[in-house]
Amino acid sequence: MFAGLDVGSLVTKAVILRNGDILSYSIVDSRSDPEKAAKRSLEDALIKAGLKREEIAFIVVTGYGRVAFKDADKTVTELSCHGRGVHFLHPATRTVIDIGGQDSKVIRIDRDGNMVDFVMNDKCAAGTGRFLEVMSLALEIPLEELGNFSLTSTNPLRISSTCTVFAETEVISLLAAKQKKENIAAGLHSAIARRAGNMVKSFNIENDVVFVGGVAKNLGVRKALEEFLNISLTSISLDPQITGALGAALLAKDFFERKGKS
Repeated sequence: MFAGLDVGSLVTKAVILRNGDILSYSIVDSRSDPEKAAKRSLEDALIKAGLKREEIAFIVVTGYGRVAFKDADKTVTELSCHGRGVHFLHPATRTVIDIGGQDSKVIRIDRDGNMVDFVMNDKCAAGTGRFLEVMSLALEIPLEELGNFSLTSTNPLRISSTCTVFAETEVISLLAAKQKKENIAAGLHSAIARRAGNMVKSFNIENDVVFVGGVAKNLGVRKALEEFLNISLTSISLDPQITGALGAALLAKDFFERKGKS
């Protein structure tokens, strides 16, 4: 059995593999204490799989807070993990769009799931999960409802600011002007789509294109991305938030097998 952890800035994910099959996964909040979240996520996944820690042969940890987990056999960057995890779920994938809590990235992978190129925005929270959290508070719409709520829009408003702070000010001004919340929400999702979509367009878009990360659960952002890129995004069979942890678990299996042959 092998485990992969993705310790993100907002949530931590864990995946347990046995013989190449996914036994279980867990997603927990990680903001206040990444180390504690990593331990809890692994424990939750082990309980779901009916396993004990000593039954895990190798653990790979990735993500923003990967150094916080001291019990890792190896740490790797999330870029290679997301590509590997998405390839496992959908081998035809060639482009991965990952929008997480604090950054966004576009990864190109080959037919074996190996990363061949990437572009990344990790300088500010614009167009990320944190951006959406701030905007949901400003709109007084629960984050998990924001995507579906925006789909009711009949006249999406253009949000000109890309900075989270300035965009929040813009939203407050639009609310004061009695603009409809659903139109503001749709405009925010379009702003995220433009930011991520321009990163995709910096490559030659190669199908299939898969959207992962916590923001991929937002149907409003997904729809806006499809419209901006004029493509249909490919769906995967599991929660799009766990692909990094899945990739880490797959790499754990690889590292362990290489170790056994050396």
